[in-house]
Amino acid sequence: MCGISGFYNFNSSSDNKTNTLRHMLTRIKHRGPDESGIYLSDKIALGSVRLSIIDLNKGTMPLSNSNNSLWIVFNGEIFNYIELREELLAKKYIFKTHSDTEVIIHLYEEYGPDFVKKLNGQFAIAIWNKNKQELFLARDRVGIRPLFYTQINGSFVFASEIKAFLEFPDFTAKISEKVLSEYFTFWTPLSNSTIFKNVFELPPGTYMIINANSKTQKTYWELPIKKTGAYKFNNAKEASQEFETIFTDAVKIRLRADVQVAAYLSGGLDSSITTSFIKKINADNLRTFSIGFTEKDFDESSYQSIAQGFFKTEHSSITCSPNDISTNFKNVIWHTEAPLLRTAPTPMSLLAKSVRDQNIKVVITGEGADELFGGYNIFKETKIKHFWAKDTQSKYRPLLLRKLYPYIPQIKNANSTILKVFFGFKLNETKSPIYSHLLRWNNTSRINNFLSNDFKKVINDYNPIAKIEEQLRDKLKGYDYLTKAQWIELNYFMSKYLLSSQGDRMAMANSVEGRYPFLDHRVIEFCMKLNPDLKLNGLNEKYLLKHLMKGRLPDSILNRPKQAYRAPIRSTFFSEDLPVYLKQMLSDETIKNFGIFNPKFVNQLIKKMKLNKQVSEIDKMAITAILSTQILYDLYVKQSIPKLQENDLVTLNKTILDY
Repeated sequence: MCGISGFYNFNSSSDNKTNTLRHMLTRIKHRGPDESGIYLSDKIALGSVRLSIIDLNKGTMPLSNSNNSLWIVFNGEIFNYIELREELLAKKYIFKTHSDTEVIIHLYEEYGPDFVKKLNGQFAIAIWNKNKQELFLARDRVGIRPLFYTQINGSFVFASEIKAFLEFPDFTAKISEKVLSEYFTFWTPLSNSTIFKNVFELPPGTYMIINANSKTQKTYWELPIKKTGAYKFNNAKEASQEFETIFTDAVKIRLRADVQVAAYLSGGLDSSITTSFIKKINADNLRTFSIGFTEKDFDESSYQSIAQGFFKTEHSSITCSPNDISTNFKNVIWHTEAPLLRTAPTPMSLLAKSVRDQNIKVVITGEGADELFGGYNIFKETKIKHFWAKDTQSKYRPLLLRKLYPYIPQIKNANSTILKVFFGFKLNETKSPIYSHLLRWNNTSRINNFLSNDFKKVINDYNPIAKIEEQLRDKLKGYDYLTKAQWIELNYFMSKYLLSSQGDRMAMANSVEGRYPFLDHRVIEFCMKLNPDLKLNGLNEKYLLKHLMKGRLPDSILNRPKQAYRAPIRSTFFSEDLPVYLKQMLSDETIKNFGIFNPKFVNQLIKKMKLNKQVSEIDKMAITAILSTQILYDLYVKQSIPKLQENDLVTLNKTILDY
């Protein structure tokens, strides 16, 4: 695991290029604290900071092929590199290392850009083709590893994280008003745009080629979805056998490392399944980690204890308080590089820190299972609303919705009339490609009301919900309700938010690599061939997984009620212990100075939160959105961060000057 950065067509001296690249790499050195290296030529600069996990001694980057015509820097892991290496050895390729990085460069040499289809892994790749004088960039299928780019004064600049661009000459960070509106609706941007103007993210499953004449982009993988009647698996027994075979190998190859591999054990079904498969493959003692909360509404410690006792792992647990979240929130925003509507990433950062404090670099986690097996309440909600829409006057059908959100009192205790008002938004528009998310996005979009008049003028009549509905009308036409909802969750929420803000960014902020066997592309492709009833059977989520694991996990975990991972908000931001910096970001003076939000509306929200009367989930998201955006503006636009000093800069373990 590493961080990469570089630039193409930057006309400057060798010393200036070296200095610029060193500064860029220093901003992302948390991604690779073990060593760093650069490659420079007339047209290109490539840099890497490395977290050494495979071939610890010889895998230093940049790395070249045998005749030095290709140079690579790479962030990620290729889990099937051993098999691919054997394939290349049969073709007479000679290796100087045992790293997966060298496998990549020889695959490119042999097969050209489409070699990425052979990779099973999580990656962001940059290869300089010296003969063709072109730069190749690629990103893994579902966007586990990030890769950003921008153009500045004719130079093409790329990096694992946007903060690296702060060190490139003449780069200026500016908030995009329309993208901010998208964040305040979907939690993520709609396209490959970012919160900053003219900064873009290479989409998942895509590669790009940049040369003197063009910049071309190609999608090499998309989420495969099936229409009704085209499902391959309709029988639980047959599907379970197939899944077990694929998932066993997905876990097995993710245990490949020259360092210790640990696992998260949250007490939920997903992490318990991954832990069970790890123990089946390797019965040796396994290190596991979990986090609990001082506030019982968020705490799952009792289930974590049951899981740990069952698996008999060497377990470490930490407890997170609201004060822990507020104290670390600024640092979390520095690493997410985006507005947040939830505080949930902060405990994940603290959990990753606890892993790194034990000198462990790699953890296996259960991300992806909810999206692939219908685990989220939004899937159940959609199914209920389809049922309700067939008889909109029913008093009883909307009552089914009370079961989904026991942690929201306004819903848990609501009668039929209240539920109709709350959940009845566009109830009859079942043909809409975004029917599953219409209500949620409409509610969340109310956060845009807090924006200043200046921001509202720029956004004007832009309607991001209408935009996405039009974009997906033909794309999702003719698919069942669950497939459409899953497509949206997997392509937007998971790739653009969950794997970024809660996954890669929080782990790598602490120099820890996360691995996700449920997101092996073979597992994903298998799941999209399942009959929806094998995922969500009635209102029983993850039906196939529960069928498979019956008798292999404690019943208390297998049949426990679904508990969404959340973290406290009101008690985090409205306590006497709130850090001075956060108070300053919410002050009248700072709100007016930054010009993003309407001070009057923000003050009204703050008073409501302090009184704690009829505080809704949208109110909690709004205050988090406002505070996180203020911090983001302060750090990136105002650049309140300290300037890098000479003794801060990374030490270059490898420098290749090719002029």
